[in-house]
Formats: sequence, C-alpha cells, structure tokens
Amino acid sequence: MKRLIKDRSLGFLVFGLALIMIAGCKKEEDTIPNKTVSDVEGNIYPIVDIGTQTWMGENLKTTKFNDGADIALVINDAEWSNLDTPGYCWYENDKTNYGDTYGALYNWYAVNTGKLCPAGWHVPTDAEWTILTDYLGGENMAGDKIKETGMAHWIRLNLTATNETGFTALPNGFRFPFEYTFSDIGFTANWWSSDFLAQDDKFAWYRELGNEFRRDGFLKEFGLGVRCLRD
Repeated sequence: MKRLIKDRSLGFLVFGLALIMIAGCKKEEDTIPNKTVSDVEGNIYPIVDIGTQTWMGENLKTTKFNDGADIALVINDAEWSNLDTPGYCWYENDKTNYGDTYGALYNWYAVNTGKLCPAGWHVPTDAEWTILTDYLGGENMAGDKIKETGMAHWIRLNLTATNETGFTALPNGFRFPFEYTFSDIGFTANWWSSDFLAQDDKFAWYRELGNEFRRDGFLKEFGLGVRCLRD
C-alpha cells in the first residue's frame, strides 16, 4: 500500500511538472511578436526578417501620415511635375487595378517628412539598403532572393528568382515628373531611400530591381514605391 501511494505521489509530481512546463512554453509562445504590422489606416502588411533587419513584406499603401494627416493625392500630370511638397498617387491613377497589389507611389518629399511609415518603422536609408544587398551576397545575387517567383506579375522571364527571403518584390513601376507619366509596370520594382545625393540635392537615392538589382538616383519629383524597415 505504501509503495502504491509513493508511486501515485511520484506520478502526480511528474504530471504537475509537465503542466508547469507546458504553461511556460505557452507563455513564451504568447510573447512572440505578431508577424504583421498595420499602418494608421489599418492596412496590414506581412513582416520578414532578413539578417539583422526586419522589413515589410509588401509595399506601403497608406494615404495618410502616421499622425493621421492626409497625404495629397495628385492626379494631374502638370501638378505632379511641379510638386515640391508631399504627394502620392496610384499607378495610372488606378487604385482598383494596381493599388492593392503594388502599393502607392510617393514622391521623395513624402518620404522626407519621416512620417510615412507606421510608428516604430521608417523608410530605409541608402546604407540600410546596402546592408540588405550585402547580406544576400551583393547586388548580383540579392535580386533573385527578394523577387517574387513566376510570371504572375513579372513580364520579363523570371526563371532564377527564388524569393527565399519572403520579401516578394513586385514590379510596381514608377511615375515620371513629366507629361508621359507612368512607366515600367511589370518590368521593374522601384523603392525610395531616405537619403538625397550629397553632390546634387535635387536627386535622392533609390533601388531598382529588374534584370539586376541596382542603386541609382532619381529626381525627388519621381513617384516610387516604399518598403518600410523596423527601427
């Protein structure tokens, strides 16, 4: 009888320890950060960790700054070309067909406010873009690792893309600050950085992904996509 009681006591002890461990594991799981982030309008974006950085997995599509103020929607070509204040648009001014998939196009003046991304996030600097490309093996290798696979959105042959990072780059094109307006949907992905060129402050750094992943400068009046990076 004593042996039976002892065995039962040991069993209850093991069972109790197991419950404590399960509770501890559950508590740890509950503290894992949500792998999405929302902007001030409630648009939800996936999150991807790449090396030491945490990126949005989609292009930004907010029409408001993170303080709730409206960003100016500029449709008219001449107005867009002469803009030196924050503005945004949709490719071909068509949100229905392009906005949800490719995000919005912003001029650099919207980027420069520092209020475009959700709180705790920011438009990456030129150096932070370089950290991404270097981690993925340099510009010659990084492009395929961040590009969506297949040809659902890419018009050019896209046989080497792996999207192994989950970044899912889509060919969002851009808006010119000239009368022929929009270009390159299906061919290139384009994103601003938060830095302007020291040698000519009319231009800001950006990244373009087409057949290759490259760094260049565009006039600040261009309309490009934005990917936010966690602070």
